[in-house]
Amino acid sequence: MGFESLRVINDDRVVAGAGFGTHGHDNMEIISYVLEGALQHKDSLGNGSVIMPGEVQRLSAGRGIMHSEHNHSKTEKVHFLQIWFMPDERNVEPGYAQQYFPEEEKRGTFRLVASKQGRDGSVSLHQDVDMSVALIDGAEAPVYTTQNNRALWVHVARGDVTMNGHKLNEGDGAAMVDESSLQFEKGRDAEVIIFDMKPISTNS
Repeated sequence: MGFESLRVINDDRVVAGAGFGTHGHDNMEIISYVLEGALQHKDSLGNGSVIMPGEVQRLSAGRGIMHSEHNHSKTEKVHFLQIWFMPDERNVEPGYAQQYFPEEEKRGTFRLVASKQGRDGSVSLHQDVDMSVALIDGAEAPVYTTQNNRALWVHVARGDVTMNGHKLNEGDGAAMVDESSLQFEKGRDAEVIIFDMKPISTNS
């Protein structure tokens, strides 16, 4: 648990009608990413929404926030990732954002979905992290490139894929430092998330 600013990736499967009651967080950047089903969210900022596959929700806990999450369906399960990052500034104003990214923008290529400055229509974060997602199947073979002095965490949310010659299955993760290029191929219904991070030791 914990790689640079990436604190944890919770892989949650919640049965119909169940969920997590109201609870608090502070000083954490929280991303919810739904893979299957629908997740209902409420928080103490007055936000209420349903998160669907293809959407990225960011909750900046800052100096403190209360929220709850429940399976929106009464009949189907919900499968989602909840990803926590340590912020680069403490006790900021709590905040919320939610953005939909169409499947065609991720098909066979990496789409930036969250970043420090909210670049290219991505959701903004209080941390120097680029979160990118690709859907990879069959002959699709995207390459991910980054700068030197970056730390990378690759998470396979579903399916399986080969990365730089290494087979990765659903739920697998791979951590790298100073790896400038990642080649993905031989995907089978794969959904791959990359977290491209500035190492904490060099954060200002």
